[in-house]
Amino acid sequence: MTWSIIARDPATGQFGIAVATRFFAVGARVPFIAAGLGAIATQAFVNPYYGIDGVKLLREGLNAHDVLAALLATDDGRESRQVHIMDASGAIAAHTGRDCTAWFGHIAGGGFSVAGNMLAGADVLDETAKTYIANDSLPFPRRLLMSMRAGEAAGGDKRGKQSAALLIHGEEEWPALDLRADDHPDPIGELERLEQVSHEVWVHFRDSLPTRQNPSGNTDRDVIDTRIAAARTKAQ
Repeated sequence: MTWSIIARDPATGQFGIAVATRFFAVGARVPFIAAGLGAIATQAFVNPYYGIDGVKLLREGLNAHDVLAALLATDDGRESRQVHIMDASGAIAAHTGRDCTAWFGHIAGGGFSVAGNMLAGADVLDETAKTYIANDSLPFPRRLLMSMRAGEAAGGDKRGKQSAALLIHGEEEWPALDLRADDHPDPIGELERLEQVSHEVWVHFRDSLPTRQNPSGNTDRDVIDTRIAAARTKAQ
């Protein structure tokens, strides 16, 4: 009932997942990222433990194919599931059960994976992938959203649209960007709007948050305000 793209930004090393569906609050159910290690999207008759347990296995050092095998081995409902995984090496593993609702499929490319089910047709994945490939000059979040917009224009979820999400992680366990439209007439459009809003304060403030390398972060408000003011001046 969903399609999604997993990708790794070659410029920053960030992992990102964008997803859209005609279902409520997809961002709470589909995308999972282990910072620096890999990303998982669990969909169709969604099994949240594919994400929860899969992230744990990535952190234990398993590659994408071994993670997938381990997840499927414990799930008698696997023929109703769809899942795709990318690990830190760029390896991709995917499964679409035979009981998923047509149209369903998966495309793997250099640094990205696209999968979907209950779609209007193959063009949804094709256009998502083509658009991602063609827009490598865009900032990573916008590149992901543009690819999803192209998939939507090709038909998207054949039932319509309701929710969408964008999740991006860099090196930290907390997300660099976590945007959700849980119930919206134009959920991808709402993510595009929120991504623009993130540049007003959030993308400048996040550089001051604690990291593993700098556990205290920066608490000097003048530094943060200077960054925000500089960005606003540049945007004018």
